[in-house]
Amino acid sequence: MLALLPNKVFQFVSPAMRTKLENSYRSCRRNRRGAAVVEFAVVSPVFFLLVFGMIEYGRLVMVQQLLTNAAREGARVGVLDDSTAGDVTTAVTSYLTAASINNPTVTCNPSTPSTATYGQPVTVTVSIPFSQVSWLPSPMFLGGTTMTATSAMRRETVQ
Repeated sequence: MLALLPNKVFQFVSPAMRTKLENSYRSCRRNRRGAAVVEFAVVSPVFFLLVFGMIEYGRLVMVQQLLTNAAREGARVGVLDDSTAGDVTTAVTSYLTAASINNPTVTCNPSTPSTATYGQPVTVTVSIPFSQVSWLPSPMFLGGTTMTATSAMRRETVQ
């Protein structure tokens, strides 16, 4: 401990005074021994809440983007000639399966996309509960949320 203090302070101090100063420093250190544990106990719940919240919202944004892209891919298949609702569902499911998202709900309007006439929209809606795609064992904030993405494209077939 003496090495930490400047030598000039101890030039004019007697050995008895040095011992008294060392004892004073030791008692201060002894009184602060549990402070780090108490500070961690106060700060850690807020810290972990923020970390898990960032993980959950980050996953929400990522899955929402995947659903939007999957709906777009389904609509691209839906505007082709002789396409069926099964073709649209297959396109959406294969896109999401590549991203490890399984069992989405896919709806297509009209139900048989090839029946849409020139210029009519083919709308594909993809939805999935967030609790099914969350990385946390039990989603804290967004457990009851259903994520939905919709894409519409005009049918441009030959008349």
